[in-house]
Amino acid sequence: MNIYVQLGKRIAFLRKKKKMSQLDLALDSGINKNYISDLERGRRNPSLMILSRLSKALDCDMSTLLQGIKDYSLEEIVSTISSIK
Repeated sequence: MNIYVQLGKRIAFLRKKKKMSQLDLALDSGINKNYISDLERGRRNPSLMILSRLSKALDCDMSTLLQGIKDYSLEEIVSTISSIK
């Protein structure tokens, strides 16, 4: 699962935990609802400013927003390099 899909799932999880709709999150963050939907489906590459606005709207810090997201493709590259040695 790529990092954008992981991030989208994390945003959706935190939003639902707060019992917010996508519209609520859009209004609280000042981000278009369609953009929120695309984010949650892993179809967007958000800027740091967007992540900051989302974390504020979700009442969490950015580390909480990004918690558990792992770049598996990077892990595969490191593993490949390590096996060459």
